[in-house]
Amino acid sequence: MKKFMYLTILAAGIMAGAAGSYWYLQHPESASAGANGEQAAAEDGRKILYYRNPMGLPDTSPVPKKDSMGMDYIPVYADEVDNSDTVKVSLDKIQRSGVKTEKVRAQAISRTVRGVGVVQHDESLLKIVTVRSDGYVEKLFVEKTGQHVKIGEPLFRFYSPLIQLAQVDLLVAMRAQGRSGATRDLEGAKQKLRNLDVPEARIEEVQKTKTNPRTLDWLSPATGDVIAKNVIEGQRVMAGDELFRIADRSRVWVIAEVAESDIADVKVGTPATVTLRAFPNAPREGLVTFIYPEMMKPATRTISLRIELPNPDGDLRPGMYADVVFHTSTEEPPAIVVPASAVIDSGAREVVLVAKGEGRFEPRDVKLGRRDDSYVEILNGVEEGEEVVTSATFLIDAESNLKAALKGFDQQEPKS
Repeated sequence: MKKFMYLTILAAGIMAGAAGSYWYLQHPESASAGANGEQAAAEDGRKILYYRNPMGLPDTSPVPKKDSMGMDYIPVYADEVDNSDTVKVSLDKIQRSGVKTEKVRAQAISRTVRGVGVVQHDESLLKIVTVRSDGYVEKLFVEKTGQHVKIGEPLFRFYSPLIQLAQVDLLVAMRAQGRSGATRDLEGAKQKLRNLDVPEARIEEVQKTKTNPRTLDWLSPATGDVIAKNVIEGQRVMAGDELFRIADRSRVWVIAEVAESDIADVKVGTPATVTLRAFPNAPREGLVTFIYPEMMKPATRTISLRIELPNPDGDLRPGMYADVVFHTSTEEPPAIVVPASAVIDSGAREVVLVAKGEGRFEPRDVKLGRRDDSYVEILNGVEEGEEVVTSATFLIDAESNLKAALKGFDQQEPKS
């Protein structure tokens, strides 16, 4: 039994030796990889510090080796290791990836702020029609909401007992002319009618005809559209009731909403281009005339602004939507800027890649300021005249992260 076991072990050893010899004959380059690698390093004159995993895994080796997929570990030379944060990228890789740079320069920040707006009536052109005494509307001349009226056009026929009494007082004062104090009584009677909002034409008519007209045709105080009608024919009305509301649309407001993060760039007097969605090919120019003192729509975190626009043809109708572009001032002094594409924002820090020449790039933390459509202000971190990477920043950033990882492994003892 023991003899059989010895024979079995001997046979297994012979087979293993044969297999090893066969593999050696088929892969002579692998057997001499360490010697050839060290010889190549010696012939090249560059010192190899260690070998790193070709897939970027956290694994290094002091000698040449292969990973589980059969890929050779990549040598790391002493002249490639830089204790600074500078990243070195081969010129061939730079050309293939289309790396572009641009010089840091000083220029004015001209930011375009956008918002949305709604057309509204100009509140200063609204008129309310009311009466100052109780009475009755015996006839309506304006019967529909939206009807256009002109100033001086009759709106309704009004009967008021109080106006009737005031007209009687005027007639009595006229008959008392020539007596002591009659002039004062006459002026008092006229003023009483004026206080009841009776027009001068009616007062002159009473004086001229010496009659007491029973009704009064109430005239429109403005030219515009009737946007509210609160009376019907035959209705009894009380002093102070709003009977009509008339809007003059020769000028309208656009109330625009701007994000609170943009409001610092917009001021009273800022030019604005308003494009009505109903008339996309006819933008209109205006100015910001007022910024509301409080956030009227806290749910959307926007600030309301007012823009006044002339509307002589009446095309702008309240309720229309508009897109608004605010052209912010360029009067502020020039700032140090870089293209917005040059900034790598990780959320916790902002970095630009400064080109140092010969394929070397330095990641540098920066502090950002104002922005416009294409550029961002740099408060500190770079100087005017330096070159920053504006395209393919992801490639160099990846190299930078890999270098930082390898630097951490380099501080540890290489694994065998």
